This record gives sequence, C-alpha cells and structure tokens, in this order.
Amino acid sequence: MNKYPWLDQHLRNKAGVEKDYKEEWGWHRYLVGGKMFAATCQPGPEHKGWDCREMVILKCDPLLAEMLRSEYPDIRPGFYSDKRYWNSVLLDGDVPEEVLRDLCDRSYNLVFSKLTKKLQREIRGE
Repeated sequence: MNKYPWLDQHLRNKAGVEKDYKEEWGWHRYLVGGKMFAATCQPGPEHKGWDCREMVILKCDPLLAEMLRSEYPDIRPGFYSDKRYWNSVLLDGDVPEEVLRDLCDRSYNLVFSKLTKKLQREIRGE
C-alpha cells in the first residue's frame, strides 16, 4: 500500500518531466532531459529481502544517502541501482512525508543540474 498518494503528481509536476514505463524492468520512470531522476517499482518474490514492497528509487548525494539510511529503516540502498548514488524508499514505510518530498526535489535538482545549460533553459521555457 502506498502511503503517499501525492507522489506521482509531485514527480510529474516538475518542469520538463516525462513519465514512461520500462516493461523489461517493470519500472515507471520519471525523466528530465532524458535522464532518470526517479522510478517506482514493486520487486517480485524472487528478490529476497524486498518482500514485494512498492518503492520509489531516487538519486541522492552519497553522504546524505548514507545518513538517511542510518536514520530511517525504510530508506535502503537503491534497488538495482548504483548504491552510492541511489536510495530506495519503501512506500508502505514510515518515512515522514516532508522527508520524502525533499528527497524527490533533491533527486530532480541533482539530475537537472547535470543537463546542458541550453537544455536547462529550454526546460524552463527561457
């Protein structure tokens, strides 16, 4: 059960965001400038330790990622992602809403900041 019904809209409302579905992964991906900044998925029973729990995967600064994992049991290293830069937040867990919103915004900003200046201006409508 997803305790955060606002999540999809929050991610899609950001400038330049496209949402797609990666069938071979079973992931809904959120992209800006063609680069993924978030994904939602629910790993099957073959992925031991994930218990078929729905999650959102978000890019994160490595130091902050480590700190968050130690503070919140429902924030784990990124599922099928580079665990230095990605966290998985379990959507039936106990991560405060404001923390999850902040992580979504940080993820978007990290990816957006790596786009070319020209593409950033186009996305902003400048």
